[in-house]
Amino acid sequence: MEIKNTSFKLAGLKLGFKTTNENNKAMEDCAALWQHFGGSFIGNKLPQKLSNDVYAVYFDYEGDHTNPYAYFIGYRVPEDIEIPSGVDTITIPSQNYERVTAKGQMPNCVADTWREIWKKDDSDRAYGFDFEVYGTKAADWNNAEIDIYLSLK
Repeated sequence: MEIKNTSFKLAGLKLGFKTTNENNKAMEDCAALWQHFGGSFIGNKLPQKLSNDVYAVYFDYEGDHTNPYAYFIGYRVPEDIEIPSGVDTITIPSQNYERVTAKGQMPNCVADTWREIWKKDDSDRAYGFDFEVYGTKAADWNNAEIDIYLSLK
């Protein structure tokens, strides 16, 4: 299903370097950022956040999923929010997306869904800003649902 989004701003934490899927390096790097994100209570520093949904964003690709990319975790916030010290921001531009839903036990269901995505023909993928949304359906780690948005050309 193709979806068009308007741009929106996120505030949270950015991985301080690019990661790669080679040798499962991204799994290690992204997991470490999730731990830091959880322990930093970023949500408490953002009283104006628009919801409690957490966004995990893959962006600044150096090619396709086999090349390095940047990673970010955060909350959707108003454009005019004053950002506290130690908090990073990114803006997701207007793009077309394909939505894929990961279902099952966390975190394996997300990793398994990405593996399936990587097996498909990616000629329509833009490798712009891809993101996962962890909303209320992601709360039950034994039966989670996480929407993954893949940027399209």
